[in-house]
Amino acid sequence: MMGFDGYNTDGFYDEMFESDGSPRPAVQMLVERIESFPEGELTRRQIAAEHALLRMGITFNVYADEQGIEKIFPFDLIPRIINAKEWNWIERGLKQRIHALNLFIDDVYHDQKILKDGIVPADVVLSSERYLKPCIGLDPPRGIWCHITGTDLVRDSDGQVYVLEDNLGCPSGVSYVVENRQLMKRTFPQLFGMSQIQPVEDYPSHLLNMLRYLVTDRVSSPEVAVLTPGIYNSAYFEHSFLTQQMGVELVEGRDLVVMDGFVHARTTKGFERIDVLYRRINDDYLDPKVFQPDSMLGVPGLMDVYKAGRIALVNAPGTCVADDKVVCSFVPEIIKYYLGEDIIVPNVPTFMCWEDTDRKYVLEHLDELVVKEANQSGGYGMLIGPHSTQAERQEFASRIKDNPRNYIAQPTLALSRVPVLIDDHFEGRHVDLRPFILYGEDIYVLPGGLTRVALRKGSLVVNSSQGGGSKDTWVLSDSV
Repeated sequence: MMGFDGYNTDGFYDEMFESDGSPRPAVQMLVERIESFPEGELTRRQIAAEHALLRMGITFNVYADEQGIEKIFPFDLIPRIINAKEWNWIERGLKQRIHALNLFIDDVYHDQKILKDGIVPADVVLSSERYLKPCIGLDPPRGIWCHITGTDLVRDSDGQVYVLEDNLGCPSGVSYVVENRQLMKRTFPQLFGMSQIQPVEDYPSHLLNMLRYLVTDRVSSPEVAVLTPGIYNSAYFEHSFLTQQMGVELVEGRDLVVMDGFVHARTTKGFERIDVLYRRINDDYLDPKVFQPDSMLGVPGLMDVYKAGRIALVNAPGTCVADDKVVCSFVPEIIKYYLGEDIIVPNVPTFMCWEDTDRKYVLEHLDELVVKEANQSGGYGMLIGPHSTQAERQEFASRIKDNPRNYIAQPTLALSRVPVLIDDHFEGRHVDLRPFILYGEDIYVLPGGLTRVALRKGSLVVNSSQGGGSKDTWVLSDSV
C-alpha cells in the first residue's frame, strides 16, 4: 500500500496535514482512499493522467526553452481541498475587492476623487505604465471595467491567507481548472461520488452569460468573439478551449475590420458583426491608431467603435492600472474609501521603494525580501532575496536606486505546501491559488480556482513558465 507515513511537513503550514502529521478534517476521506490503493496504483494513475493531458492537447508555450516551446502543463494527481467555511470567507473578500477596484478604475479615468482626496498619491497612479491617457473619459458598457480577474492568493506559515497580486489584464489558467477537474473525475470516480465538491465545469457558461449581459440592453442576441494573438501565444490552448466551450468565434486581428461604425469578422459566409470582444491581447496592441502604431495584432479603428458604445471590450482598456504592484498596495485604502469597509482578505505586507524610509529598509535587507518590478508578471523581473547571489542583489540595488517607483518588496513568505507525488512517494511543494472572478450582472467567483505548484524542490516560484505545475482544487459544500 502507498501511504503518507514518510511524509514530513518540515515545519511549513501544510494544506493536508496538521503539524503532528494527522490529516486535516476536510481531507480525511481522501487520505484514507489514497492509503487504500495497492502499491504502484497511484503512480499508474498519474502516468495515465499525463498521457490523457497529451491526447487532449492541454499545453502551454515557453518561448525561452531550447527544448521546444510547447509543453504539457504539469499536473499532480493529489487534489488540494478547501473547506466551505474558509472558502466563503475568501469569496466574500474577493467580491469586496473587485467591487472596489472597479470603482477605483472608473474614478481614476473620470473625476479622480480618490487622488484629489489624497487617499492614493496622484503621482503613483499618473506615473504608472499601465495608466493609459487614451482611456480617460471612457464609459464601458454597464460601467464595468474589470470583467475577468485572476487574483493570486498565498497562505503563510501561520495559516493566514493573503492576496499576493491581482491580474486584471488577460488573466490565464482557467482552462486548466476545468480540464483538471475532468481528468480527476476520470481518475477518482468513486471519490467524487462520495464527496460534495462544488462544480467548476460550468465556468464557460458563466463567462458567456457575463459577456452577453454587457450588451443585452441594446442587442437582443449579441455576437461574441475571442481575440487571440495567434497560435504562438503561451495561452493559445486556453483561447481555443474557451471559444469551443462557449460556441463562439476565435479570431485574430487580421480577421476583424471596422465598417459602417461597427466591428465585423470575416467569415466563410461574409462579414459578421461582433458585439462583444473578449480580447486576449494586451492594451498596447488593441488599436494601432490609438496605442502602439506598429501593432499587427489589433484592429485599426477599434477604439472609435468602443467609444461610440458599439462594442464591448473585455476587459476594458485601461483596467491594468490596478495591476500595477504599487497601486495594488493601496487596495485596503481603496476599499475603505469607496465601500466604507475594512479589507476582508488582507494584502501581503508591502514596502514601496519610492518612499525613502521603505527604500532604505529594502536596500539594507535585500537578502531577506522578495523584490518585484511594478509591471512584470509570470515570475519575471523578480529577486528572491534568500535564494539570490551577491551580484544579483547588487544589480537590483542599482535598479531600485535608478527607478524607485518601479519596485516594491515583500517579506519572503513561508508559502504553504501540499503533498506531491514524486516517483513512488510524497514530498511537500509550495503552492498558491488563483481564483477567477467574473463581474457581470453580479460578481461570481469560481469555486477554488487554479492551484499552482512549485514542482522544483524548495522553489517558491509557481509559474508554469518557471517550472510550476497545477492541481485540481476541491471546494467542499457547506454540508461537508
